[in-house]
Amino acid sequence: MGFVELALVAIGLSMDAFAVSVCKGLGMRSLNWGHALVIALFFGAFQGLMPVLGWALGTQFEAYIASIDHWIAFGLLAFIGGKMLWDAFHEDDDECVACSEEEKDRLDVKELVMLAIATSIDALAVGITFAFLRVDIVSAALTIGVTTFVLSFVGVAAGNSFGSRFRKPASIAGGIVLVLIGVKILLEHLGIIG
Repeated sequence: MGFVELALVAIGLSMDAFAVSVCKGLGMRSLNWGHALVIALFFGAFQGLMPVLGWALGTQFEAYIASIDHWIAFGLLAFIGGKMLWDAFHEDDDECVACSEEEKDRLDVKELVMLAIATSIDALAVGITFAFLRVDIVSAALTIGVTTFVLSFVGVAAGNSFGSRFRKPASIAGGIVLVLIGVKILLEHLGIIG
């Protein structure tokens, strides 16, 4: 997997965190740069850690499933991308409902941890795929973590400034990218493309 593909995977994986960051920005009465930094750190750290955990699991089982690894990679990426597309077209537009005024100005660490885990589960599955594809996990995890950090930070600011109109297009784009990369991996392993 080349750098361009890895960067596209990183962007695709970070779209859930971006969408949640937009929601967090929507909830702020005024943009708090410190809160934006903390939110981005949580999402970036978890998004960078999960592929490493998935890779560790994948390397343990590689010998047993090496002959079908490309099908697994395709299936996981297609499922994750498909789920992102499903969620984008079926989510309630009012999902980012405003909270009380005092809740808007504070960060709940427990909530951030839960959101960071929820938005990075797909990165765990991609980490398993990375093990089958023999991707350098350190550079992959760093790329995914840094990309998610940057997009989450931007998401908080965008949510605070522009509202919720970016959430749906971001989720759709991320889902399409992951599905297309899964198809490319499958076609390469089947010898249809070079």
